Amino acid sequence: MSMAFEIAVIAFLVLLNGWFALSEMAIVSARKARLIPRANEGSKGAQIALRLSDNPGKFLSSVQIGITLVGILAGTYSGATLTDPLADWLNGFALFAPVSAPLAMIISVGAITYASLIIGELVPKRLALSNPERLAILVAPPMAVIARLASPLVWLLEASTHAVLRLLGAHDQREDEVTEEEIKALVAAGTENGVLKPEEQELISGVIRFGDRKIKAIMTPRSAVELIDLTWDRDRMLRTMRNSLHSRLPVCEGGPDKFLGVIQSRDLLNAYLDGQEFDIAASLRSVPVVHDNSPALVVLDMIKQSPIHMAIVADEYGGMEGIVTASDILSSIVGALSEHGEDYGVDPVQREDGSWLLDGDTPVDLAAERTGCAAIALDTRTYSTIAGFVLARAAKIPETGDVFVWDGWRFEVVDMDGRRIDKLMVAKAD
Repeated sequence: MSMAFEIAVIAFLVLLNGWFALSEMAIVSARKARLIPRANEGSKGAQIALRLSDNPGKFLSSVQIGITLVGILAGTYSGATLTDPLADWLNGFALFAPVSAPLAMIISVGAITYASLIIGELVPKRLALSNPERLAILVAPPMAVIARLASPLVWLLEASTHAVLRLLGAHDQREDEVTEEEIKALVAAGTENGVLKPEEQELISGVIRFGDRKIKAIMTPRSAVELIDLTWDRDRMLRTMRNSLHSRLPVCEGGPDKFLGVIQSRDLLNAYLDGQEFDIAASLRSVPVVHDNSPALVVLDMIKQSPIHMAIVADEYGGMEGIVTASDILSSIVGALSEHGEDYGVDPVQREDGSWLLDGDTPVDLAAERTGCAAIALDTRTYSTIAGFVLARAAKIPETGDVFVWDGWRFEVVDMDGRRIDKLMVAKAD
């Protein structure tokens, strides 16, 4: 065989190694979200790529078998093909003649290794990362054939791998492919690169936070709820409804814990226009009653199915703890809203000195995320707001100016509204 043919064989083996490396990287890094639409359109390559990515263990074993065999053939063939002719050529030089054989081996192995790294590994993988979905669709069909042909050997390797893992006390179960932290990091990267606007990032973060919250973290507390009590006289009921900024009001009898239902101003107005007597009891509508530890997503589904988009939040004793409306849910996602001129508080604000000014009703998960103080959200079963966290640690009703330090953070009560903590300052302790 001529030297040109032998070099061509070595080049083919290096390129074959590169094809295996490209196939591996393309299928592993291809995003399913882009492959699935192509598969639904009838692309066989996309369908096969999805099937291979769903069983990465067998696919990667097949690739590794191919790369290993190609590496062995390339090393053996190149050693026998290039070393001897190169050693004969080096013998023509008096300087290299004494070490021609080892020097020829070093040069041939170094050249093959360099070519394998550049052409057989780095360049193919860079190409695969530049457009993984398109390349995965192209390489998936032949890789599926190779995987079938290598299946007996793959089975042996898989069984051996599982046995070694069991001996080491490890497991090979895959973790969640996408975690909440990864989604947040991806959204943050998209914002930094200009793909997403900061407002869009905040909306996405709000939706993720909402899915993790209990309903008590977003409800309107009982102390802030306007009620109609059936024990009141007619004038007091009408005065309360006239002065209220809300079109729907909860109705109780003898106190909030004896909740009866909800009235809508529109129902009473329609009854009046029809010439009917003023009768709140006859206009009562039922709404869902949920526990204060109910997941916010579950309550959202209940509110969506209810004719009146409101739910009553009850505590463990069955007493009314607050209400939750569609406006409360929207506020928990997009931030504090001002409705009918009312002040619903403000989102956490960072001051120039690095400290944070927070409303007492700020949910603990939002406070922890903004300030970086993870200790705030460690016990959300006991409290749901930053004010609740302070009360749990202070073990008393604080006064304006009270300060305490917890887990390296300084908490200062800036303002009190009666017995309620209105504003707090949170900063790293010196």
